[in-house]
Amino acid sequence: MRAVLLASVLIAAPLAACSQPEGTTATSDTSPAAAPAPALTAQRADVGSTATAPLTNGEGGQAGTASFSQGPQGVVIRIEATGLTPGWHGIHLHETGTCDGPGFQSAGSHVHGGDAEVVHGLLNAQQNDFGDLPNIHADAQGRAYAEVFTTFARLADAGPGAHLLDADGSAIVIHAQPDDHNSQPIGGSGDRVACGVIAAG
Repeated sequence: MRAVLLASVLIAAPLAACSQPEGTTATSDTSPAAAPAPALTAQRADVGSTATAPLTNGEGGQAGTASFSQGPQGVVIRIEATGLTPGWHGIHLHETGTCDGPGFQSAGSHVHGGDAEVVHGLLNAQQNDFGDLPNIHADAQGRAYAEVFTTFARLADAGPGAHLLDADGSAIVIHAQPDDHNSQPIGGSGDRVACGVIAAG
C-alpha cells in the first residue's frame, strides 16, 4: 500500500509540471493592485458663496432676478426674467457692476481673464471670452426661466474664472436677439434690454 501511494505522488508531480505553459514556471498570484485614481489637478474654488442680481429693463422697471451659486469649478446661474420679446435671447456677464439705463452701456464689456484680445463665442474655436453664456428662451408671455453653468466665472476669492465680486463688481445683461456663439463682438445679440448688478448674498 505504501508503495502504491509513493508511486501516486511521483506521478502527480510531473503532471503538475506539464500543466504549466512551455517556457514558464509556476508562480503564485501576485498581480499588482490597481493604481490609485489620479488626483484632481484642476483649480477648484471653495463652494457655498452666493449672489443675486435684480434685473431692470430699459425703462427702469423690474424684469426678474438672476441668482448665482458657487461650485468647485464654476458658477450655477438661475435666471427668472420677465418682459422679454418671445424667443431666444443672448445673455452675458459684464465687467462693471452698474446698470445705468436705458442702454446699460455703463456695464462695460464682457468680463475677461488675461490680456489676450477677446474672442467671443461658445462655438468659436478661438473662444476666450469669460462673459459668454448659453442663450435663454422667453415664452409667449415674455417669461424666461433658465439655469446655466459657467466655468469662466467665480464668486469665491480664489478659483477658476473671472471674479464677479471684485472691486468694481460685475453685471449680467440680457440682449434683444440670440447669440450665434461665433461672430464678433457679441454674436449678433443686439441691444441690451435688461441688466442686473451682481451683489454678494
